[in-house]
Amino acid sequence: MTQYAIYFHQQWVGDHPEEWFMGRVEPSRAVVAEMEAAGVLVFAGGLVEDMAQAFSADGTSGEMIVSDGPYTETTEYLGGITIIDVPDLETAKMWAAKVAEGCGWPQEVREVK
Repeated sequence: MTQYAIYFHQQWVGDHPEEWFMGRVEPSRAVVAEMEAAGVLVFAGGLVEDMAQAFSADGTSGEMIVSDGPYTETTEYLGGITIIDVPDLETAKMWAAKVAEGCGWPQEVREVK
């Protein structure tokens, strides 16, 4: 079995009214429940959107520096991640499609090494 990360950047979500987001809760939870029932779910969760609550840690200079905010200034940031453990890439793609459909926005898939 191989682990894959299915994830999205917050900016891919788009602007929608609150009612739209509330309508995505049940389909998203249903996909997670389906992954749990299939025994492929390792982890799934969204990230706090407030980048003021993010911090970075860098020890590459020989000294550990922990600072507020993201490591780099960027216009995109990770919004959520799901880790699955499946037999092959085709199965990972299938689950990514289900997650994208449940959430209502695009997902990216990458193998975890």
